[in-house]
Amino acid sequence: MIRVLVADDQPLVRAGVSALLDAEPDIEVVAVASDGAEALELARRTVPDVACLDIRMPVHDGITVARALCGPGADPVVPVLVLTTFDMDDYVFGALEAGASGFLLKDAEPDVIVGAVRQVAAGNGTLDQALTRRVLREFVTRRRLQPVTGDRADEVLTARERDVLLLLAQGMSNEDIAAALVVEVSTVKSHLARMLPKLGVQSRLQAVVWAYQNRIVAVPGAGPDGA
Repeated sequence: MIRVLVADDQPLVRAGVSALLDAEPDIEVVAVASDGAEALELARRTVPDVACLDIRMPVHDGITVARALCGPGADPVVPVLVLTTFDMDDYVFGALEAGASGFLLKDAEPDVIVGAVRQVAAGNGTLDQALTRRVLREFVTRRRLQPVTGDRADEVLTARERDVLLLLAQGMSNEDIAAALVVEVSTVKSHLARMLPKLGVQSRLQAVVWAYQNRIVAVPGAGPDGA
């Protein structure tokens, strides 16, 4: 059973998302919060498998809550899926840099939201398809998540870790990567656990952004210079 916390300052949204998720046989909403402070308190009390957070909330915004739940030093780590009506770049970047595992717009189809919760619970990242190319291009051209560069990737990553990173950047799940490399899923998870701190990132979604940013793989639709 996937245990979920839903945090949103709009009562109708809270009720709608909670009802949507609770209707699934493998998902249980264990806590509902109306502001960031309550979200933090309930997350620490219930330790859900996924926290679905709005960006704009009273007391603490969703980025602040995400940083506390899944950023550096978080213990225990609670994976975060950001659900918002805003697709402004700074919100997306802030959520990713805080360590969020996913970012979706609230007008996404219900099955997409449910699927995203399952993906995040399984340790996979997800990003609204309408935002993916723009976000990747922005990080490639202007942003820096951390100082490790593509030239140093071969120094800090093993050959197998690099293989995992390349497949991860193609959007593969742990199961897909395991099948492609003919290894156990647990082996893939072990490689990821060692790889993320080497790259200085908090989540597999940040690792994907890192791979594009450092030209390990090319941004979809971009030219050779990443533009």
